[in-house]
Amino acid sequence: MSTMERVMRLMAQKNASDVYLSTQAPITIRVNGECTPVNPQPLPPGAILNLLLEVLPAAAVDELKTTGELNTATRLQGIGNYRISALRQRGTYAAVIRFISSDIPELSTLNVPPVLSKLIMEKRGLILVTGATGTGKSTTLAAMLDYRNERRHGHILTIENPIEYTFVNKLSIVNQREVGTDTASLEIGLKNALRQAADVIMIGEIRDQPTMTAAIAYAQSGHLCVGTMHANNSYRALNRILSFYPVEVRPTLLGDLAASLKSIVSQRLIPTADGAGRVPAVEILLNSSLVSELIEKGDFSGIKEAMENSIVEGTQTFEADIGRLIREKCITREDGLAFADSPTNLMWQLQNGAAPKLKPVLMPKPASKVEAPSFTAISLEMPAIKNKVGNGAPFHSGPAN
Repeated sequence: MSTMERVMRLMAQKNASDVYLSTQAPITIRVNGECTPVNPQPLPPGAILNLLLEVLPAAAVDELKTTGELNTATRLQGIGNYRISALRQRGTYAAVIRFISSDIPELSTLNVPPVLSKLIMEKRGLILVTGATGTGKSTTLAAMLDYRNERRHGHILTIENPIEYTFVNKLSIVNQREVGTDTASLEIGLKNALRQAADVIMIGEIRDQPTMTAAIAYAQSGHLCVGTMHANNSYRALNRILSFYPVEVRPTLLGDLAASLKSIVSQRLIPTADGAGRVPAVEILLNSSLVSELIEKGDFSGIKEAMENSIVEGTQTFEADIGRLIREKCITREDGLAFADSPTNLMWQLQNGAAPKLKPVLMPKPASKVEAPSFTAISLEMPAIKNKVGNGAPFHSGPAN
């Protein structure tokens, strides 16, 4: 078994989110948000390319050498998918590997608000799932899509870079397209999506004006469009969307967004009080006549107050959900205050408010048990690493599907 396969199996066994490879540093694994060296041995110059060659074709590593960048994916059969982002830095190489379990968790196991199961069954509109890197956006969105997949006939089309979770056709047909493999570019994939008679279109990440424009167009043309975005909360998500567009077209954008937006779901993962894992705190902005009016005017500063005073069932602020987690002793008060947008509002919630109860469980759903060495059992044995693609390794490089 190659060094990289042992590291990847360790990720699954420990339910790790990421592994970091950097020259002159030990292989480091991130579990529950905390980084730990696998062992004290630093990676010597040249080692990272050799490690990548154990799980990727030589052509992919050549791309890294030529461009200084590589974003791809690989799969370990029966365990899960691995998203690899490699880069050149200070004349050497580094890589970050993210583990994505092969199992899509059930929405009911994620300790997210029940309204998400209603949102994903909508016929049309735009739903954004936002959060920082590593906060479970992809997991929540995959669980939502699979919830619909199990309950409604139709066509779900995803455009991803790369494919993360792999869906199985249930009541719905799920077609997944990976940028660079199944479609030449995100732009081409988005352009053709309207011709593919999808009921739901999922965009892996919305990060620029053309992608946002396409998402709004899908929602306005009668599709349910869902996607992720890097933004800490709904207020910042709206401001980021606005920043994609020049000033002269913003009034039109705001009108279209006000009419098409269904919800912005923002998520953070907070360490549990017992230190055993992390639990999501979720902010949900649901569109209403007031919210729509604020968006159309560009008055995003009024969104938070509108959420706090909303009578729309399912709307909640981060402070409301974090307060619930503290009262249920799922997280500590100190961590709750650290993760709140407004510690002052959270203190008021704790003294005066009450929130609906949800059963606290850990997120993400633990991966299937995999026989793997402990942290200290892994020894890199660098001289044994060959500068070629391994023979017979159970990896499938490129699209993780």
